Amino acid sequence: MDARPQTLSDWLDYQQRVHPRAIELGLERVREVWRRLGAPAPAPVAITVGGTNGKGSTVAFLEAMLAADGRRVGAYTSPHLLHYNERVRVAGRDADDAALVEAFERIEAARGAMPLTYFEYGTLAALWIFSRSALDVAVLEVGLGGRLDAVNLVDADVAIVTTVDLDHQDWLGDDRDAIGREKAGIFRAGRAAIVGEPDPPRGLLDAARHVGADLRIAGRDFRAEPQAGGWRWTGRDAEGADVALHLPLPALDAPCQVANAAAAIAALQALRARLGWNPHALAAGVAQARVAARLQRFGRDPELVVDVAHNPQAARALAAWLRARPHRGRTLAAFGALGDKDVRGIAQALAGAIDAWFLAGLERDSPRGLDAAALEEAFAGAQVPGLRSPHANVDAALQAAFAHARPGDRVLAFGSFFVAAAALAFAERRGMRPA
Repeated sequence: MDARPQTLSDWLDYQQRVHPRAIELGLERVREVWRRLGAPAPAPVAITVGGTNGKGSTVAFLEAMLAADGRRVGAYTSPHLLHYNERVRVAGRDADDAALVEAFERIEAARGAMPLTYFEYGTLAALWIFSRSALDVAVLEVGLGGRLDAVNLVDADVAIVTTVDLDHQDWLGDDRDAIGREKAGIFRAGRAAIVGEPDPPRGLLDAARHVGADLRIAGRDFRAEPQAGGWRWTGRDAEGADVALHLPLPALDAPCQVANAAAAIAALQALRARLGWNPHALAAGVAQARVAARLQRFGRDPELVVDVAHNPQAARALAAWLRARPHRGRTLAAFGALGDKDVRGIAQALAGAIDAWFLAGLERDSPRGLDAAALEEAFAGAQVPGLRSPHANVDAALQAAFAHARPGDRVLAFGSFFVAAAALAFAERRGMRPA
């Protein structure tokens, strides 16, 4: 490199220049650098979390449940919203700049001429930091796919696949079977493989059985059922005896969060011989788990709702949430997306739930970002009702939405992590308090 990076910002800029591609799937390069680092194990117990949607929330549930039981937990998630440090947490605190810079310096010395992507640098940094943090458990969110994702360096003690649906088809395949096979790549022979949806694709099931994983599927091996004042989790222990928990509703909103919490509990049940079983900690974790930009609400009138729904499955869940909470006014959406997203499918999933769309260009935020004209073209093809107006960026779209809003309306910002990040900054500038 021409000049040695000094600050965290320097390192992140450098990482985006050092590899010609933002994404390059495959473990050979990153595994070799990991080996040169000493193949650091992140913790005595490791849990990986993959899937199309719900990964970040499931990590948050696991982190909160384990912390409530007095465990020292490391959590790796991506992407970040406002600060890169959010990606690596130790005992509930984001990694500081100095720890990340030290990790990047070690990785740079180890890699030699081996190219690494931005995501691979970050994954190796998380593993290196965790290995030096005296953790009890590491919880690692898998990035794109599973089989060839850098996080899959780790042979997890338990792996979770939350849901499988269409997303990143250019990389993972054109149907749920193909995508499911890729996501099942995080499963390991003889180890618990938790599937968080009751109707997983055959491709995932076949791949899991082929590797010899201990499959535990929602609706078959464990269940989440509503009950007065909360919900009930049921499963079986290692001796086949019934286990039941009576749990509060999650603070994280949306019906899908119960399914995410149920998958997290199933993972911890699979580890009970090593971590014990503390129903009080599980209940506390369900109630206390928080993660930004998952139906996060600010202000009152008009209210701002921020979410990271960015594919049709997530959009369907968002539509269900909106319809379950009738509003006395209109719902106005500030929406932006990356070029590999099914904009038409997202729009159609929310048809009738949104009264006006303020389309935000993201081409300045990411090389993959769609401009407002491309969004308009996709919406025209989707034939979705409601006013549409194009804007150069998220901030302009939000300003227009709030200018258009009347008392009783709500403004929804969603479609990409870039949209969510801009909306959180917008709320902070306007002094909007979390609802």
